[in-house]
Amino acid sequence: MFDRDTYRKQIAEAYEFISGKITTTPEIGIILGTGLGGLAKEITVRHELPYQTIPHFPVSTVESHEGKLIFGDLGGKQVMAMQGRFHYYEGYTMAQITFPLRVMKRFGIGSLLISNAGGGMNPLFRKGDLMIIEDHINLLGTNPLIGQNLDEFGPRFPDMSEPYSKRLIALAEEIALENKIKVQKGVFVAVPGPSLETRAEYRFLRSTGADVVGMSTVPEVIVAVHQGMEVLGISVITDECFPEALEPVNVEEIIKVANQTEPKLTLIMREVVKRL
Repeated sequence: MFDRDTYRKQIAEAYEFISGKITTTPEIGIILGTGLGGLAKEITVRHELPYQTIPHFPVSTVESHEGKLIFGDLGGKQVMAMQGRFHYYEGYTMAQITFPLRVMKRFGIGSLLISNAGGGMNPLFRKGDLMIIEDHINLLGTNPLIGQNLDEFGPRFPDMSEPYSKRLIALAEEIALENKIKVQKGVFVAVPGPSLETRAEYRFLRSTGADVVGMSTVPEVIVAVHQGMEVLGISVITDECFPEALEPVNVEEIIKVANQTEPKLTLIMREVVKRL
């Protein structure tokens, strides 16, 4: 059972530990998804902290997730970047998955850039495309805000009418246009995983209005909105999920496509940070 006082203490202990190890004051938070850790190479790194050294931090168990916090300079701003995230299918609770977001808020971070790898269901989308997330659907079967509310972070019933900042979406689109990078816009749906979807499930998910499906992002965004952060989310479409033409896919192929597409994502995120 979620215990609010224990969780508060854990957040405070993680914050105090990290504060004692770094000399920077991060302004922007970044979460890098599957095969998308390359943005870290653009950061002038001041400090690196493996997750396992930080009190109460979960540890990444997924291939391609480095599992470390990076602090440094990107685009003239101080950033705190998660190179690797946590997923519900790994067996973590929602409180554990979103724990780093609470720590970010303790540092006063007000903006979050988040990326993921996802399956494209919109027939106009293709493998290797980038999709700026306009909205999401939570089909994880739970919510990270269930339990006692952390009143000092945000309200009991946070408004979700604009989970992804229209201002940041417009900025990302402007940067993509300037650099001749094709971007899509659409709705991301989160499912628990770890199995990929059946043909019938893709049909169902598409009928809900979703364009891309994945197994992450939504819990972090809900918590970010709860605590008043401005969010930009971008999906890399790593496979095409069209029921009538569905082909088997494996993790290695997904990571390969993510790696190939990553330079475009990195450019957009770097420039967004610079202009924030």
